[in-house]
Amino acid sequence: MSSVRKLMASISNSLPLKHGISLWCPQHASLNRTRLPSSFGSSASARRYGVVSCAFANENREFVIVGGGNAAGYAARTFVEHGMADGKLCIVSKEAFAPYERPALTKGYLFPLDKKPARLPGFHTCVGSGGERQTPDWYKEKGIEMLYEDPVTGIDIEKQTLMTNSGKLLKYGSLIIATGCTASRLPDKIGGNLPGVHYIRDVADADSLISSLEKARKVVIVGGGYIGMEVAAAAAGWKLDTTIIFPEDHLLQRLFTPSLARRYEEFYQENGVNFVKGASIKNIEAGSDGHVTAVKLENGSTIEADTIIIGIGAKPAVSPFERVGINTTVGGIQVDGQFRTSVPGIFAIGDVAAFPLKMYNRIARVEHVDHARRSAQHCINALLTAKTHLYDYLPYFYSRVFEYEGSPRKIWWQFFGDNVGETVEIGNFDPKIATFWIDSGKLKGVLLESGSPEEFQLLPKLARSQPHVDMTKLQKASSVEEALELAHASVQAGAAV
Repeated sequence: MSSVRKLMASISNSLPLKHGISLWCPQHASLNRTRLPSSFGSSASARRYGVVSCAFANENREFVIVGGGNAAGYAARTFVEHGMADGKLCIVSKEAFAPYERPALTKGYLFPLDKKPARLPGFHTCVGSGGERQTPDWYKEKGIEMLYEDPVTGIDIEKQTLMTNSGKLLKYGSLIIATGCTASRLPDKIGGNLPGVHYIRDVADADSLISSLEKARKVVIVGGGYIGMEVAAAAAGWKLDTTIIFPEDHLLQRLFTPSLARRYEEFYQENGVNFVKGASIKNIEAGSDGHVTAVKLENGSTIEADTIIIGIGAKPAVSPFERVGINTTVGGIQVDGQFRTSVPGIFAIGDVAAFPLKMYNRIARVEHVDHARRSAQHCINALLTAKTHLYDYLPYFYSRVFEYEGSPRKIWWQFFGDNVGETVEIGNFDPKIATFWIDSGKLKGVLLESGSPEEFQLLPKLARSQPHVDMTKLQKASSVEEALELAHASVQAGAAV
């Protein structure tokens, strides 16, 4: 197996829901004790900062959030709700924009220019959950100090200080790490950074891709996961010759069953998207001007391309916080059920946090906007109040594609729970389809495509309840609606016992 194929396969399977993200649960005293950060509700700490105020670049020092993504935006809102933001909270971001709903970058942001694409300030947090749009002015009005385009490059845990790329020295009382992930990249030696090769993690990346799509004729997408599927759907809207290449046997292998994946693959093909499965890349070729011209596969074949998007996963952005404590099994910064790290006064939330997945008794690191929002809210509520209950997250994933004007059909699926055990598939995709995962007679997970609002609302109840279900009856269901009714009845029967 080539080094590139190994890279793509390892990243694709780095968070295999089927087998659980990790069965290891750390027993570390620092993660089990109850503590409050030294700056919590402390006027003394505020006075201490005032004495040395001239030494630090940030005026707001009681709470500092490092990172400017979804988690930071929702954390800021929670600080405001508690009246603890004004003059107390500073957010340090590597981006040029206030926190925004990042999923838009591979969905509405990539719509063709004549099909009403999403643009800022339209999708600043917290509009994705129905909340207020937190524009840069919102942060000013709430007294939150924002430091843009200046990533943190160093930390002195003993002195409770941070160093930024521009050389600023920042002071913190409590530190919330919300650095998220960085895109996994192909090596330079095989053309991973040639002109015409794109990765998507922020607005600048998406803008660069759109500029290429405006001139593109042949698009190749490397990776058959979330990014690959969503970018391919957008490229189809641009009416471009689009091919997805991935080493697995089918799309989104860490979640979809082969049968379910086939339904989506057929729909994509009907919309002009080609697939090259089980393929590994040897290198990316370039023309005399240095711009990409093709992708060369290990089998010797080549696929022409003038625009290439790499979507082979992401890595937790733990630097420069390695000393805080890294989970070597799932990656990320190890935290407890209140998002406390092993260092008093330092917390980690969102994609970068390796946390106890309580209902499945394992350690997880979840790269999803829903977890980013909920972990931020839980962490800040625990930090600012006497609440000590542990985070009890139900895994949730979704995707919405082909939503641009003129699309023959909009695709929207949701999954809740754990995809372990046997599966039962009901429906024909048109108009909807559902897949149930059943392990030892219990319903563990459920995925629904094109459900009604009421049906989607039922899914988390099913997955969290884990009712005993009769597989034979479920398999005989004549429709998705009937299958969901049977599962719901199982929940009600279990509650009555």
